[in-house]
Amino acid sequence: MTVIDPDTQAGWVPEGECEADAEDMPLSLRLSIADTLTLGNATCGFMAVYFTTTGILIPHLTGSDESGMARHSAATAVILMLLAAVFDLFDGLVARKLRSSPMGAELDNLSDLISFGLAPAYFVLVYGMVADDAHQRVSALAAIVVLLAVVLRLARFSCVTMKDGMFQGMPSPFGALTVVSIVLLELPFVPTLLAIVGVAWLMVSRVEYPKPRGVLAVAMLSWIVGAMGLLAAWAFDAPGGQLLLQTGCALQVVLGAVIPLFATARRVNTFRDNRREARATQLP
Repeated sequence: MTVIDPDTQAGWVPEGECEADAEDMPLSLRLSIADTLTLGNATCGFMAVYFTTTGILIPHLTGSDESGMARHSAATAVILMLLAAVFDLFDGLVARKLRSSPMGAELDNLSDLISFGLAPAYFVLVYGMVADDAHQRVSALAAIVVLLAVVLRLARFSCVTMKDGMFQGMPSPFGALTVVSIVLLELPFVPTLLAIVGVAWLMVSRVEYPKPRGVLAVAMLSWIVGAMGLLAAWAFDAPGGQLLLQTGCALQVVLGAVIPLFATARRVNTFRDNRREARATQLP
């Protein structure tokens, strides 16, 4: 029941009825703390697209010579993707510790699609438009490949049940940061394109990746904070900032290549061990 205050003529609802209305709200419409972090992830992804457009693409199309603005905007866009990865890391941890709403998984997939699908694919697209040796149409095709790889990876994640503690295929946040690192390395166009397509393939592959929990989660968070520092140093043209950024991007790319090798070697060793045990059991 709404009561009208005779002095202010404003309506208010008694406290007990507010609590009753909240309890009557369908469970699917209540946002948890983890959902709020997930929405922060989506916001960061959208703002990364915004800074890529206003700071890199538009100055290029208008013939602006302000390279510093483009550098600051590129760094800001990538930092926002890194921040989205932080939100993505913590929303899962919070959901496991507290509670998650029934739409938490759907929100997580949609937010990941924006931050780790659309934002890096758009970054690749703009790279193809502004880089001197790039081919715009081929870059657009590579951007589509990245986007579709993330779409397929997220859809498979919702349908395939993996053993606890493992992902199938490169996780989309890791893939997005690897794609952006490849672009920031400023390699020749063909190696850049091949590396981007390779990362897209890894995201839809069956290579197993460990989930960031415990010590691995702390290491991942430390790596993200360090990457933000490298981007800030590069954006403000600090001494050695370019070298530091390229070193960090190279380490990200190497890490993205090494993990599948270790996973493949572990799978081969497991297969060999299983065959040896099977043969041992067949011997009289």
